[in-house]
Amino acid sequence: MGGPRRGKRSAVTERATPFHCPYCGDEDLRPEENGAWLCSSCRRVFSVKFLGLSLPEVAKK
Repeated sequence: MGGPRRGKRSAVTERATPFHCPYCGDEDLRPEENGAWLCSSCRRVFSVKFLGLSLPEVAKK
């Protein structure tokens, strides 16, 4: 009990954590339902979605 788990991956959360409001820049954000965030300053509710990685193309010679 309490030891490292082998063969199991830790759960990845669906919620991305923003550090500031994309509308007013304030940092006082509160989690809302369905993965949304409430800005306490401008009262806007928004969500953040991870779309993927953009890898540079390798030039072929």
